Amino acid sequence: MRSRARRIAAILLRLFYLLRGSTARIVPLFVWQVLEVVLWGLISHYLNAISAARFNFVTVLLGAIVLWEFLVRSLHGMVIGFMEDVWSRNFLNLFAAPLSVGEYLAGLVLFSSATSVIVLTVVVIFAKLVFGLAFFKYGLMLIPFLLLLFLFGIALGIFGAAIVLRWGPAAEWLIWPFPAMLSPLACVFYPLSALPHWLQWPARLVPPSYVFEGLRAIIQGRGVALEPMLVCAVLTVGTLLLACWGFIRTYRHTVRTGLLARYSAETVN
Repeated sequence: MRSRARRIAAILLRLFYLLRGSTARIVPLFVWQVLEVVLWGLISHYLNAISAARFNFVTVLLGAIVLWEFLVRSLHGMVIGFMEDVWSRNFLNLFAAPLSVGEYLAGLVLFSSATSVIVLTVVVIFAKLVFGLAFFKYGLMLIPFLLLLFLFGIALGIFGAAIVLRWGPAAEWLIWPFPAMLSPLACVFYPLSALPHWLQWPARLVPPSYVFEGLRAIIQGRGVALEPMLVCAVLTVGTLLLACWGFIRTYRHTVRTGLLARYSAETVN
């Protein structure tokens, strides 16, 4: 058990050493999230100025974008940690050591969780100081909201890593559009009922849609229904387990067929 913890810690330590030694790796952790907050903060203030709505757009829109960017950061934390080994052609070195796939994924999850919490803290403080976002106004429901978004982001990251592991580094471009492709169904800025009827059922299969529906219920002074959140939890855990299963199967396939040994930028075919 102790040796397993050490191997997981070694993966985490390696990734933090890479961050510490490169400003080019540290700056992107924060810059895109801060720019999103600036953009939506200005839009929120403008809507407050011209609208007769009885609610604060800063709380509605800016709060939603902070939560969404937390999910995106969780996904990117997993993928970037994985891609560091892709770019450095480090897979054979890693798995020549007594390192299991589960330990490797656990190290990436810890790295993603640490960077996501740090970025979230910086973004929340920035949004509070610049735009007056009362982020903790959402109360204790923030904890399950953040946990569900984090786990779903991790699942997307593992799924994206499996794609690159199977089809090679050139498949990297398939991963980055994940958040943009899912955002219409996640209902980040509008209720589920605003979608066309034929899109509502697919949206019910996307766990973040339940989180953002719950967020709007809190802002409107209504309680969060337990049943939708349980559905969200089941969908999130199911997605995470499916992603882990897919990554392990893909890894075994690359080992069995020799793709792992031939891993290079030309392996996509």
